[in-house]
Amino acid sequence: MVANQVKINGEDVAAAGMTVAEYLASAQYDLRRIAVERNCEIVPKSKYAEVVLETGDVVEVVNFVGGG
Repeated sequence: MVANQVKINGEDVAAAGMTVAEYLASAQYDLRRIAVERNCEIVPKSKYAEVVLETGDVVEVVNFVGGG
């Protein structure tokens, strides 16, 4: 794995050193419609600006979709 790589939704992304909030903004996610799991633990939305992604982290960003 390259020095600053984080696995996000199954893909290697150069996101190590970014906060969750910074990554989500750079990837243009709608914060109202997602949940983030980092290394098998849910990251509370209130912590997005505090949690820093590290090399080797495994992150899943899940989008919620409405329907009926």
